[in-house]
Amino acid sequence: MNKKAIALNYDFHGAPTITAKGSGLIAERIMQVAEENNIILHKSPELVEVLGHLELGDEIPEALYLAVAEIIAFAHSLKQ
Repeated sequence: MNKKAIALNYDFHGAPTITAKGSGLIAERIMQVAEENNIILHKSPELVEVLGHLELGDEIPEALYLAVAEIIAFAHSLKQ
């Protein structure tokens, strides 16, 4: 199975945006950079599948706000 990864950025204005995406070696590199920068990784194959249809710079669709907000809130609580 080919690894896939999506990176999101949320600046607390508007919706989170897609900042990186890829599969295989690119996905591994995205995850490596995240780990090197103490960015929390969240594994959700279903979410990656849906977000994978978006382009770089796209905002996440409104239907995913709640799911992504829960992940962001959880990640933020871990950093506290």
